[in-house]
Amino acid sequence: MIILFDTNVILDVLFDRKPFAEPASQLLSLVERGEVSGIICATTVTTIHYLSSKILGKNKSQNQIKDLITLFEIASVNRTVIEEALKSKFSDFEDSVIYHAAHHAGAEAIVTRDPKGFKKSKLPIFNSIELLKILQVIE
Repeated sequence: MIILFDTNVILDVLFDRKPFAEPASQLLSLVERGEVSGIICATTVTTIHYLSSKILGKNKSQNQIKDLITLFEIASVNRTVIEEALKSKFSDFEDSVIYHAAHHAGAEAIVTRDPKGFKKSKLPIFNSIELLKILQVIE
């Protein structure tokens, strides 16, 4: 299964945000083991670098980015994605960009902590726990 990981799911793991970090970490482990194909949006990379460099410093932030791009494929944000996001009925532009990037990258679903932001999605939307249950990793 090809899953696009929303920025908030990655941040939950990187910043150990309780109680969300544990199920999100389990999903990242599935990507590491090759049981799930993971994608992150190009905007996720820049957002994570910006936030983590303020908290962890530039060097640690860059190391996190290197780890992420080793683990995940990157969904492009190009003119088409932006134009489609602008035309869409999504209430949040950032979520719209992530959705359209996921769609163009061939994602089969999106995992997020903000499913309300993806109400207009044609892709299945899951939170981390729901996706783990679907993948039958937890009961």
